[in-house]
Amino acid sequence: MDGQRLDRWLWCARLVKTRSLAAKLIEGGKVRINGERALKVSRHVRLGDVVTGTGAGAGRLFVVRVTGETERRGPAPIARSLYEDLTPETPPSASGVARIEVHRGLRPTRRERRRLEAIKAVDA
Repeated sequence: MDGQRLDRWLWCARLVKTRSLAAKLIEGGKVRINGERALKVSRHVRLGDVVTGTGAGAGRLFVVRVTGETERRGPAPIARSLYEDLTPETPPSASGVARIEVHRGLRPTRRERRRLEAIKAVDA
């Protein structure tokens, strides 16, 4: 192939949930190909291109190298074979302590509250 439309490739590679979301990201300037901002959804990606994007679900960053193209969107294992993930690792938290998540959206349990207080005491 001579390349594939960027919006379609992002969708087929399962980096975005829908093609319309891919189009919004591209038109909003959130996607780059080889360091250059892609402003048209019809821009073609080719093998070896590095695609960088932000905003695809909770503002996460992705950096991938294109290793394949496909005509149709397929299962996740096939989608993962379309790119090589180059996304940098996220740095650990400043205090070095793992983040404690409070479940259910309710008040923290005793255990969770004590752990939170211990972390606050270390930071203070």
